[in-house]
Amino acid sequence: MSWSDVYPWSPPRQGEPVIRQVYDQVRGAIVAGTLKPGGRLPSSRDFAARLGVARASVVAAYDLLLAEGYAVARVGSGTFVSGDLSGVTELRPPVAERARPPEIPPRVRDLDEMVLPAPQSDPRLFSTGRTLLDARAYDAWGRSMRRALRTLGPEHFGYSDPRGDAALRAAIADYLRAARGGVCEPDQVLVTSGAQHAVDIAVRALLRPGDPVWMEEPGYPATRHALTAAGADIHAVRVDASGLVVAEGMAAAPQARVAFVTPSHQYPLGVTLTMGRRMELLNWARDAGAWIVEDDYASEFRYDGPPLASLQGLDGGDRVLYVGTLNKALFPGLRLGYAVAPRPLAAALANARQLMDRQASTLTQAVVLDFMREGHFAAHIRRRRIAYKAQRDLLAAELRARLGYVLEVDAPEGGMHLIAYLKDGRSDLAAEAQADAGGVTVRAISRLYRRIEPRSGLMLGFTGFPVRAIPAGVARLAQALA
Repeated sequence: MSWSDVYPWSPPRQGEPVIRQVYDQVRGAIVAGTLKPGGRLPSSRDFAARLGVARASVVAAYDLLLAEGYAVARVGSGTFVSGDLSGVTELRPPVAERARPPEIPPRVRDLDEMVLPAPQSDPRLFSTGRTLLDARAYDAWGRSMRRALRTLGPEHFGYSDPRGDAALRAAIADYLRAARGGVCEPDQVLVTSGAQHAVDIAVRALLRPGDPVWMEEPGYPATRHALTAAGADIHAVRVDASGLVVAEGMAAAPQARVAFVTPSHQYPLGVTLTMGRRMELLNWARDAGAWIVEDDYASEFRYDGPPLASLQGLDGGDRVLYVGTLNKALFPGLRLGYAVAPRPLAAALANARQLMDRQASTLTQAVVLDFMREGHFAAHIRRRRIAYKAQRDLLAAELRARLGYVLEVDAPEGGMHLIAYLKDGRSDLAAEAQADAGGVTVRAISRLYRRIEPRSGLMLGFTGFPVRAIPAGVARLAQALA
């Protein structure tokens, strides 16, 4: 690719040799690296017209560049920057001494030191955050895309509502009322780029530096990073078999401003917050005047009994900011999620979302809306729930059969991964490295603890690959850990 067509060429100045000025401009762009080796230069005719000079002047300037090795001519194709500038790069002008850079602010250092997860493109068995579209969903998605492209309207060519498409927000509200017992109307729904985007918006809107917050321990690292970046005072609240231990949070930070929780399928342990704990958490929030951010990231996939009502539905929508995602329900590359805001927060969250990246893709929203309206979304969820349950059960059974001597397997009631705890004090970090060397991906959960004694365990995803691949994958894991 050549950028010569958009380079800001300047017309020659009066009173100075035209050929030399054209030569200096082109040579300067090549030496500076703006025009890359192999890039095409403008034709002499077009370049002359653009500069307002005689074509002969441009041809003469090009002849100088050719003679000095900056350019090469290709018969029938044009003039190009030389692919080998080794003989002329010493002509690059010396770099001026730079002034002392400004001091790096502490917040920038905090962000720079964060250990963020690598892109989850790992196709290997047991990697997490992966989904599968079956043939029916794939075909339906293609039809929805084609319909959306055929019906492009003015809203797709300009700025739109930062809250999201009104029809899609209404469809999401209908879905949440039916599936999660949500109490919401379309004007409370905010379309985001995913659950983490929604959490980040909530952090920006609800917290000031130094505000105390509750966060589950162990917990989702991206939420911790968002809170750290905002300067929040994070209080780690332990998670046990019943979920967040609310009493410990009340003892540690009774006046916390916000509690960040994953009640349906706690990340990473996979436990479900019991009804008693849910009511205890809501009562604390009412008494303390606090908000709750409910990240319901995998609520669609519950395999053992009906899902418990969402905190947002139990509360009536007064103090719970509900977060959901379509990326887990469909596929991560979709980059679409949503938040349901209590009415006093709805306008502020929409403004914060607009400041961050203005709006979600209108075309993507149109495709999802068509997919939902045609009934494909609900049908896809039903099929995936059956398939994922079978994958969860087979993975748990294979792990117990082959690795029961070293792993204690905890099959979750829902979600997209399970936890296998290591016995006899074995290091999950070492096991993670052994599995990686053996060609499978597991994640050590000990690194997700910050302030309490970690438990050694491995996180294994079971949703991103065919069920028939699981036995062979467990065999490889067993060989690696042996």
